Amino acid sequence: MASQSLHHHFASLRLRTRQPLKPSPRPLTVAASKNPPLPGRKLRAAVIGGGPAGSSAAESLASGGVETFLFERSPSSAKPCGGAIPLCMLDEFDLPHSLVDRHVTEMRVISPSNITVDFGKTLRPHEFIAMLRREVLDSFLRSRAESRGAELITGLVTDLELPRSSSSPYVVHYTSGGSKRSLAVDVVVGADGANSRVAKSIGAGEYSYAIAFQERIRLPDEKMKYYENLAEMYLGDDVSPDFYAWVFPKCDHVAVGTGTVRSKREIKAYQRGIRERARPKIEGGQVIKVEAHPIPEHPRPVRVRGRVALVGDAAGYVTKCSGEGIYFAAKSGRMCGEGIVKASEGGARMVGEEDLRREYLRQWDDRYVSTYRVLDLLEKVFYGSNWGREAMVELCGGEYVQRVSLESYMYKRLVEGDRWEGVKMAASTVATLVRCKIMSGEMGRLKAIA
Repeated sequence: MASQSLHHHFASLRLRTRQPLKPSPRPLTVAASKNPPLPGRKLRAAVIGGGPAGSSAAESLASGGVETFLFERSPSSAKPCGGAIPLCMLDEFDLPHSLVDRHVTEMRVISPSNITVDFGKTLRPHEFIAMLRREVLDSFLRSRAESRGAELITGLVTDLELPRSSSSPYVVHYTSGGSKRSLAVDVVVGADGANSRVAKSIGAGEYSYAIAFQERIRLPDEKMKYYENLAEMYLGDDVSPDFYAWVFPKCDHVAVGTGTVRSKREIKAYQRGIRERARPKIEGGQVIKVEAHPIPEHPRPVRVRGRVALVGDAAGYVTKCSGEGIYFAAKSGRMCGEGIVKASEGGARMVGEEDLRREYLRQWDDRYVSTYRVLDLLEKVFYGSNWGREAMVELCGGEYVQRVSLESYMYKRLVEGDRWEGVKMAASTVATLVRCKIMSGEMGRLKAIA
């Protein structure tokens, strides 16, 4: 989140110093003019994967009149995830506050040399970062999709049979209750994670991914009290060569984890690193669960093909630097579902690839593609070395950066900042990077002499 904050600052500075061009209005396209009606039935959609992306897509589809089948192979399992969501998500997705384990109002970012910055000084009294458990959120969203009319199928999808013509159905092959079964549908939403079987079926292409490793640790009461409303992010090549490590509070335990793209085989060594860095605060705790999972590093080359659309991790919608994915997963699922409902006129007509591109993919890219590109650049600048990480932590100590970045993160909107402060911030960034690199070189020479 701290690194994502720098993205919001530089993006806002860029927009303030250059007047954006107004996009030319797109011609109005009426789906009914191209898509045949479905007499006597509704459009049938299969949503593969019951996480935030899939459940949000299924809810939108079923609410909009589409006959919807939501596949989830293991409803009781949970993806290893820090579990932080922005404040705006509670209202935007109508999430009850009872789902939230902790209201985090204090965040500490810790540099490779253990310099600590308190990140959250500008939070207002009613503001917080919501921390929750994925199994709790996912279960709620699936249940709500069911209540809107989606049929939940507990089963493992083993294959997606592609249609032989534009009017033929997709056939979902799956196992449920020990039996092999099949279901014919008109459109498919792939929300089945980074190792998406749906993506492979349509030849969506490969992409880089990180490995996230996390331990849930139950702490003694006096140590859990320390993390009551506090989250920590640790930086350094001892905990990750290209990401960060975390200690995030949950209901009765903390989630301690790390991730890496470049050195996946060393993930357990980096996990030992974060446990050592946080040892005084988590010592004496009991590991109650160990989790590992791939996390996508960038959007897939293909996210729509035929009458299949990818959302969430299957599409690659996890941000660089921060690793944020829950909000963007749910948002992409909702946008995709709403796009299909619009193109099909409430499930009354067939949809095609151009409909999915127009109503979902282009809308998504117009809104978020710049976010992913800038965060990719910032990850290369700040996460590639310890001196870059030191510089990032130093920059995060500034009140201006904290105010602009936290508001941008929590409300998912570009915050208008002070132009002069923005110019000073840009100059300070360059100076800080140069100084930290020089200091790193000097420290290296001193160690060599010693």
